[in-house]
Amino acid sequence: MFQLKRGRKPQLLTRSALAISLACGAFTGSAMADEIVHDAEYYILEAQHGKKWAADDKKMDAKLAEFRKKNNGKSPNILYVLVDDLSFGEMGIPELNYIRGSKTPNINKFADESLSFMRMYTEPSCTPSRVAMMTGRHPVRNGLGEVKATVAGEALAASEVTIAEVLSEAGYNTVHIGKWHMGDIAEGYPHNQGFDYASFPIHQQVLLGFMTPEADQSHAMQGWHADSGNDQFALDDQFKPGGLVYGIEGRKGEMAREVDFTAGEEWTQKHYDAMNEKYQRQTIEQLQRLAKDDKPFFLQYWPMIPLDFDRSSFDSFETSNGGTGVESLRILDGWFGEIMAEVNRLGLAENTLVVLMADNGRFRQFDNILGFSQMIYRGGKVDTSEGAVRVNAFARWPGMIEADKLAGDMIHITDLYTTFANIGNATKYIPTDRVIDGLDQTTLFLDGEGNGRRDYAFIYSGNTLRSIVKQKYKLELPAPGQPGVSAKIYDLQRDPGEESPMTEIALWASASYQDMTQRHLMQMKKYPNAPVGKDRPYSGIENLRPESKKMVEAFMSWSEQE
Repeated sequence: MFQLKRGRKPQLLTRSALAISLACGAFTGSAMADEIVHDAEYYILEAQHGKKWAADDKKMDAKLAEFRKKNNGKSPNILYVLVDDLSFGEMGIPELNYIRGSKTPNINKFADESLSFMRMYTEPSCTPSRVAMMTGRHPVRNGLGEVKATVAGEALAASEVTIAEVLSEAGYNTVHIGKWHMGDIAEGYPHNQGFDYASFPIHQQVLLGFMTPEADQSHAMQGWHADSGNDQFALDDQFKPGGLVYGIEGRKGEMAREVDFTAGEEWTQKHYDAMNEKYQRQTIEQLQRLAKDDKPFFLQYWPMIPLDFDRSSFDSFETSNGGTGVESLRILDGWFGEIMAEVNRLGLAENTLVVLMADNGRFRQFDNILGFSQMIYRGGKVDTSEGAVRVNAFARWPGMIEADKLAGDMIHITDLYTTFANIGNATKYIPTDRVIDGLDQTTLFLDGEGNGRRDYAFIYSGNTLRSIVKQKYKLELPAPGQPGVSAKIYDLQRDPGEESPMTEIALWASASYQDMTQRHLMQMKKYPNAPVGKDRPYSGIENLRPESKKMVEAFMSWSEQE
């Protein structure tokens, strides 16, 4: 039996006066060893607002304690739905639905019942955003800043402490359903990262929705399928990925099993459609099961649609847009409506925090197929423009979060880690031996606009810092090898498309951005980045197919993972 022993990591480091205070002179004094360590920029803000925040924290503690008293001593359930590749404006705003020719009536209704975060920042792509949410840390800190398209022998390391582990320590039942995309080795699987049960695909939609005969026939993907052509001079039959593992299921402390696929079978669009439908069905089933237990639950559903590339899989198109992504979003909207109806039917609404958001901007390279395009913000997935890292996000908790409100405060996906932990009465289980980038935004959630604790965001592309947002301004750092004077600064309210850099701002802001960068890097030096987890691909799966074993051996013949 495969089992990883997990728990709160030892406190290896203490924080006396931060070394960076020697450089900037902005903060003095010492911090207790059991306090959460944040990035340097947080302490600049804390020095100015700490007294108010401390008073707000007492108010929030009392409010949450009162909720637990009324809820039979239990913290709230948390249902977290993370949608793939949707730029800001694609859901929750009916006027933009109308312009796009799309339909998200259930999500729009949910937005009306929620607090809408108007400045939610994520990482630029799938894996980094998911790692950031799960660990409360920028993925550069744990080696997962890049998306792996196929087999890599890497994953989120066992040494990272996920929000599922934190909440488990506080007595939560934990379940993950749907996309994971944080590695293909055992230590990175969700059931080895704090979830009691997980049903998920090893890989992402490039392998699941693109690498099919149907995608080849529709020209969404070319060259991979055997029928794409007949290259008589091709000698290497391992060049095209094969033997991939698709969907697996696992329970905490047990090995995983591949499901719904047999040896020698070919992955098709029907498999992908069935996988999506299964994850929706399982989410409802798990919701029903968890509702019967006396413990609070953390249920995480990460659907793979609206990424769908094969037009032949649709019997008809009900949106005027007609793109496969927009049509899939309509389907996903219906599924989300089913989930919320079940939450209400089970009597869970008032004791369940529901958060819905996207992981990053649109997959713009496939706009023509999916039906999406640039809206308010320029760019999309992979780059570091606002269109890549600004998404819709909504939080609903009747009786605790005021409905139909907007919040212009800046919030980052890492903040969900610390906020969920605090709301779940689990902050004491967050590790204190490393930088936690996520800030506790409980007061913003429960008291609304004007109560945020962040006015900055560092945006990485892989392991390279490419942009810094501070207040309403954004610095675009020059490409490696380019002189510093080529940096650009935008006013995001005047210029949301980042088209006209303003020298008038750069004249006074450049030095401040330089200081921010120095503090950030000095804190990173004090708390060095951790290595990514490495092992044999597909370790921890007990029923590997022969073709998968063959592929792993081919990979290991040259890899340094062992």
